[in-house]
Amino acid sequence: MNSRYNQQQLNQILPWSKVFIVESTKMQNEEGQHMDLYIPRKCSATNRLITSKDHASVQINIGHLDESGIYTGQLSTFALCGFVRAQGDADSALDRLWQKKKAEVRQQ
Repeated sequence: MNSRYNQQQLNQILPWSKVFIVESTKMQNEEGQHMDLYIPRKCSATNRLITSKDHASVQINIGHLDESGIYTGQLSTFALCGFVRAQGDADSALDRLWQKKKAEVRQQ
């Protein structure tokens, strides 16, 4: 018990009420494993954490195309923090990230 009082002292202080210690509930996935309520994103260009207060951040999905230029249904996701956008480096960072990713997915 994480209290300054033990159970006997609590019973003397509050004889008319019952004290229950309740564990804090956490979010669980379908397998019953405890999960965090908030998982922050990371900037793809700088690896900085994108906090919930970074309202200038963006997440961009780029679709993959086959040889004839038709969308295949796959996509790559990039997140850019507000710092990169404020410096004016978002375009070059996204271009650099896509060139690296394009080689991985064999996109032309």
